Amino acid sequence: MLSRVADSLYWMSRYMERSDGILRMLKINYASSQDDLQDFSWDSVLKLFTPTEEERARLLVDEGRWALHFMVCERENPNAVVNIVTKARENARSVQDHITKELWQCLNDFYHSVRDGGLAKSLYKEDPITILDTLVKQGLLFVGTGDITMARGEGFAFMNIGRFLERAILTADILDVKISDMGFSNDDSDDTTYWKYMLLSISGYELYLKTYRSGFEAKKVVEQIVLNNNFPRSILYSINRLHRYFEQLKTEGNSENYRKVDFLIGKIKSKVRYSTVDSIMQQGLHSYLKEVKSELYIIGNTLNQQFFAYS
Repeated sequence: MLSRVADSLYWMSRYMERSDGILRMLKINYASSQDDLQDFSWDSVLKLFTPTEEERARLLVDEGRWALHFMVCERENPNAVVNIVTKARENARSVQDHITKELWQCLNDFYHSVRDGGLAKSLYKEDPITILDTLVKQGLLFVGTGDITMARGEGFAFMNIGRFLERAILTADILDVKISDMGFSNDDSDDTTYWKYMLLSISGYELYLKTYRSGFEAKKVVEQIVLNNNFPRSILYSINRLHRYFEQLKTEGNSENYRKVDFLIGKIKSKVRYSTVDSIMQQGLHSYLKEVKSELYIIGNTLNQQFFAYS
């Protein structure tokens, strides 16, 4: 496969995964803001997803619908969903011969939905949760359509490598920012509402209730989000799937490039797999997540250099 094609498929999938993470976070944050009108702040979302100037960020912190507009529809915000989905579509358009017609149609429909001029007005006048939920479902339709219709070749592997690399980074970012936002320490385990909304933002609430029946505890939340391989948005699950799809790219012609990236993925996989909640807490959660994210970024950069011909 041409490096240009692989690059476009990889970034198409990364952008779609990023838009999904942003929409989920916005939906749950808005619901949380309605439960806690006095103390709620959009600061953690802005830290994660916006490179805004300090003054503008301060204005947005307590303005729920303005923050939603800024994160979904604002063309000047490079991390707005409309811009991310536009980038995904541009990548898909350049490789239409390598994706199925059904997948292109799903992405094209999503693109027109987020660019609809009425979307911004709806976020101000109607129920934002319903609107965001509709957009989340369109993103899920894209993932499901790709899974059902795409041939299991190199293109499918590159799409999943992008998806799970982005997911691992996003999960680590959300956990890091949310924990820092509440002034986390090892003994902070009583804020049931906070843990509930945090788990909801990454679709982990129901699994937590089924797995841990003794209530919310900080260590158990961290264990699920970082180490639970049955949770499809955990860091460990994402890295395992990243490794699984990367292994499909091994050929005699790319052994040198393959080994360099495979070593890095194996290194982070071993680090997370053989971690325990106690060892993570002993090191410090922020420090641990910072190391994980740093190694994931190195994997992304090395992929760019070895497989996509970036200088």
